[in-house]
Amino acid sequence: MTETMPTGAEILVETLIAHGVEQGFCVPGESYLAVLDALYDARDRFRLVTCRHEAGAANMAEAWGKFTGAPAACFVTRGPGATHAAIGVHTAFQDSTPMILFVGQVASDQRDREAFQEVDYRQMFAPLAKWVAEVDRADRVGEYVARAVATATAGRPGPVVLALPEDMLTQAAARPAQRPHAPIQARPAAADLDAVVARLNQARRPLAILGGFGWTAEAVAAYAGFAERHSLPTAVAFRFQDLIDNDHPAYAGDLGLGANPDLVERLARADLVLAIGPRLGEVTTGGYTRLVPPVAEQALIHVHAGAEELGRVYQADLRVHANPGAFAAALAACSLDRQWPDEARAAVRARDAWRQPVAAPGAVNPAEIWAAMAERAGPDAIVTNGAGNFAAWVHRFHRYRRFRSQLAPTSGAMGYGVPAAVAAKLAAPQRPVICAAGDGDFLMSASELATAAQYRAGVVFLVFDNAMYGTIRMHQEKHYPGRVSATGIDNPDFVMLARAHGAHAERVDSTAAFAPAFDTALAVAEREQRPALLHILLDPRCIGPTFTLKKL
Repeated sequence: MTETMPTGAEILVETLIAHGVEQGFCVPGESYLAVLDALYDARDRFRLVTCRHEAGAANMAEAWGKFTGAPAACFVTRGPGATHAAIGVHTAFQDSTPMILFVGQVASDQRDREAFQEVDYRQMFAPLAKWVAEVDRADRVGEYVARAVATATAGRPGPVVLALPEDMLTQAAARPAQRPHAPIQARPAAADLDAVVARLNQARRPLAILGGFGWTAEAVAAYAGFAERHSLPTAVAFRFQDLIDNDHPAYAGDLGLGANPDLVERLARADLVLAIGPRLGEVTTGGYTRLVPPVAEQALIHVHAGAEELGRVYQADLRVHANPGAFAAALAACSLDRQWPDEARAAVRARDAWRQPVAAPGAVNPAEIWAAMAERAGPDAIVTNGAGNFAAWVHRFHRYRRFRSQLAPTSGAMGYGVPAAVAAKLAAPQRPVICAAGDGDFLMSASELATAAQYRAGVVFLVFDNAMYGTIRMHQEKHYPGRVSATGIDNPDFVMLARAHGAHAERVDSTAAFAPAFDTALAVAEREQRPALLHILLDPRCIGPTFTLKKL
């Protein structure tokens, strides 16, 4: 008997699995029903998580790629489904995260008529993705999907979008040959390493900055040993605090929003900056003022996995095209003639002083809450957050101790923390997962509480409620004092909302009440494998760790 040829949808699923993509997130849609049917037959080889909103699904796929290093698939329907998912694609692009978005599309014989929910995704996603394409023929599905995986993971990783015409998915085609994909890593040349070592040996006040995608646990450990041997002061780029133990004897702090002024001054005084992996974007460089382009005052060595990023903004003294993890491992095998113990000790003193709890208005002090949380959750805890002033407390006072323990959007996207936490718990069920969210931030993706409950993801959600969009209110009070407009919000009872989803929930209205409430929430989440939520009531004046609304 002749074997029945597979459909385009079946080839798509088989190709994903053949190339190691075995995790997907979706909101089901009629435009790709054939793919859902093909996934039914592969349910023992491919895990598909049904989400409540396409933005949540896309953010979960992005967080999965950021946490595991391997792309996840996200499936959404055409029109509204694709536009909702665009936020996750944008985050994946700015955060250099591999992911693949599949969008159901109108049948090919209806194209260009503005059919129901029709969009030209090649135009829509062109500035947001590494590659966008529409698959017209079932016999080319395998080729397109294989290229999508390769493109998403190559060089500077990022998102790929494939549109899938409905009729193509049901067409039969010959099963293509598949050769499993292995990501390509650019490695530093021996001459590059020699040049880096020579420049470090000449430096009097060097500062390393770690960031970007492409690190491994082994590379992180290798770099940490190198930095300790040579007392090389090391900072991290915005939201890359888990690339080095925050108690490391050479860790100087993070160059994010509200960075330690001493660290900013240290960067300004550095005679050599060794940037391993970061793009050196707007936040890390303080609006391009900490390092002024195109030629920074400090000597700059820029290491990046994407050749197109080298020289894009900064004309570095030395540009090294290499995966940051591969470079760090190679550098760690080198020996320097220099050490900088005085610089490292001064950086650590300033770091420790900066993260001492500060006073805050009201009965709840977020600085003390994060100190208590770090002790109770332990070094294995994964912390996720979206965007808002509440995150400044997290970044300043929480200590990240282990690689891949921070999931946060460098794109500054609100609503990220909740879906990211669900994805992290599914990827690492044995590790505690804590989501920090502001009230406005939380409500942008609160529907994914239902996803957490359905898949028994025992995440602890910390909702910091000051009844406003705090970041915008802060800027509003600075520039238009006394003229509050659109920044106040009336919130639901978050405890009742969480309990309605089957989650454990408590309200915290004082700093002293947090520790026992958190212990209970974490125990319930881990023991019963269900989400838990703490509704933390903040004084509206408690807008940030260095200022209050009253001071503005």
